[in-house]
Amino acid sequence: MKAGAIAAHLLACCGSLVSFDAYMFGSTLNGVGQDIDILVVGPVGEKLVNLKAEIQSAGEQLPLHILCMLPSEAHESEFVLKERCVPLVDLATSVAPRA
Repeated sequence: MKAGAIAAHLLACCGSLVSFDAYMFGSTLNGVGQDIDILVVGPVGEKLVNLKAEIQSAGEQLPLHILCMLPSEAHESEFVLKERCVPLVDLATSVAPRA
């Protein structure tokens, strides 16, 4: 499965993602690698617990590696910039709709 299709699948199956900034990074963006690295930036609490359950269900057949950060951690570490993270919504829109 390509990066855009993975992103579209996760966004369709994980309604809680609307409360977070979600990105893909790593080798999957280049069409290689054995795992799928996802960064989720947002608050801790019940919404994150719900999101983790949704991701686990949506990713049963996918080798997902999920990294969660608070917004302050993501900002201070500049992780998104340094790791060249791509928003899932951008990846998902690159997938051509099926007729």
